Amino acid sequence: VIQIAALAVVAAAAGVVWVRASGDPPVTAGTVVRVVDGDTILVRGPGGRTEDVRLIGIDTPETVDPRRPVGCFGPEASAYAKHLLTGRRVILRYDQELHDRYGRYLAYVWLAGRGGVFVNARLVELGYAKAYPFPPNTEHQPLFAALEQRAALGGRGLWSACL
Repeated sequence: VIQIAALAVVAAAAGVVWVRASGDPPVTAGTVVRVVDGDTILVRGPGGRTEDVRLIGIDTPETVDPRRPVGCFGPEASAYAKHLLTGRRVILRYDQELHDRYGRYLAYVWLAGRGGVFVNARLVELGYAKAYPFPPNTEHQPLFAALEQRAALGGRGLWSACL
């Protein structure tokens, strides 16, 4: 037990992200098998394992939370995410935390083989999402904030529909 605690301290100091208790390594690439909503997807990784992935640093209007009404521009954000991601290969990169409180992976997502489109950024740039800083996962926050400002000034997406 002392050795495990010591390893945890060393890993935390080195910025290592821990994986879930089962020992499965985090999914780093896979195919999007379902888009749940604008910022949550299911990715099938190596060996056929499918994982919930929450795009970090951004937030799209709600469409599936039974406790909340459908948000303005939520259906459009979900539809765009489905168009962009369904059936596509993606690369996942992580920040400081690997999972959220619901057990979903927290990831920055890039399309594989399509010029490396940074999906999180694209959703903000086109007005389908807002920047959503959630410390300590803030590696790309300056980019997201700049893209949000441009989308708002340009009246793109939710910035024109939800005023």
